[in-house]
Amino acid sequence: MTERDETSRTTLATPMILWDLPTRIFHWSLVVCIAGSYLTAEDGDLELHQTFGLCVIGLVLFRIMWGFVGSEPSRFTTFLRGPTAILRYLRAVRSGKHPSIPTHNPLGALSVVALLAILLVQAGLGLFATDDIFFEGPLNGWVSYDMAATLTGWHHLTFDGVAILILLHLVAIGAYAVLLRIDLVSPMVTGKKLVKPEDRVPDPRMAPLWLAVVLAGVAAGLAYGLTLIG
Repeated sequence: MTERDETSRTTLATPMILWDLPTRIFHWSLVVCIAGSYLTAEDGDLELHQTFGLCVIGLVLFRIMWGFVGSEPSRFTTFLRGPTAILRYLRAVRSGKHPSIPTHNPLGALSVVALLAILLVQAGLGLFATDDIFFEGPLNGWVSYDMAATLTGWHHLTFDGVAILILLHLVAIGAYAVLLRIDLVSPMVTGKKLVKPEDRVPDPRMAPLWLAVVLAGVAAGLAYGLTLIG
């Protein structure tokens, strides 16, 4: 792409509303909590590690609920596609084309769901974990010693899956930026994406902020409640 072409593309492109505030807060909060979970585990601060883990559970529960009743771009029905659509997308990419998709492409959508699922499992396993010395998860008393040891091992193992999915996510962001000159980071900060006139679609419907606050309260209550039932 020449400098003139790039300038023309930037000039013609106009911002389109894409990610709402609740989705953006969820995204960056999850980044902080995953990083915090990893660092506190490495430092052996398991009490704070548990707090980050509970926050991850609350955030994922919120995102699942928001995926059903939230703003249009954040709904699972907006970006999840079946096998036929995925194959069609892969054929287009293999032929050198890249379909313009405002939200997640079909493969990106699968990675989103996979990451939410494995985070919920990984953090959930941590509720039963023990270090055999000072720390026990809030639900550790629900299982036997041997089962707790097994679940603790799975808790450690599934983090490798989380790390792999995060790495693939970062690689995809880099590939979009370098190969396609598409910025995926700024829209998750500003909520808006630059779109060329021929790719523009009507602005999506946004859910009210009060609904996000209610759902966030429900998710936080559910996550905190896990500490009370052990």
